[in-house]
Amino acid sequence: MSKTHAGGNGPESTPTSPDPGSTQPLGSATGARTASNWRVVDIVVASVLAVAVGVIFWLWSAGYAGISIITAAFPPLGGLYGGGWLIAGVIGGLVIRKPGAALYCEIIAALVEALLGSHFGLTVLLSGLVQGIGAELAFAVFRYRKFNLPIALLAGAMAGVAMGILDNLGYNAEWDVAWKTVYLVFGAVSGALIAGLLSWLAVRGLAKTGALANLASRRAAAESAF
Repeated sequence: MSKTHAGGNGPESTPTSPDPGSTQPLGSATGARTASNWRVVDIVVASVLAVAVGVIFWLWSAGYAGISIITAAFPPLGGLYGGGWLIAGVIGGLVIRKPGAALYCEIIAALVEALLGSHFGLTVLLSGLVQGIGAELAFAVFRYRKFNLPIALLAGAMAGVAMGILDNLGYNAEWDVAWKTVYLVFGAVSGALIAGLLSWLAVRGLAKTGALANLASRRAAAESAF
């Protein structure tokens, strides 16, 4: 996913512009705006990343048929499988590190899943929107300044809670409150571990290869986990 600078937006072409790898806002209003603005390379990488994860979503949905058989005795266990559908938002936020990245990646990934023929149909678009908002809120709470392991876990958990709420209003509407609560908790746990932890590890791995050299997350491999 390594991309070259596009349109002269890289640090070499504007020596006085803020470092694209920095997540800290500058003192001036202009600097703050530049840090949050999306560049062409951000859009391209986010889109490629989202499409790739969208294929994973599609495969994950195909695997749900087997999982539903296993969880038939206690359906709320299905919440533990949900984290796979939350990866796009978390990894998108960790890689791009700008407002809207988590939401954008989750929606595009859901769109790809739908186009590939998910058996959930177009409902995955609503799921992508809601789950993306959940992940986005975790980064927004810290004003897009922190991207460590706890934030990744929080983003995954919040996306999982969003997933649980939406599913409880739709697919699980006839369940009793206890089952819905368990499903919500399992969704949060799955989101934290599958989407949060795995995405954080993946970004560190990508940073080590140099694939994120032109992005704000290029130093992810050297950053403290906490």
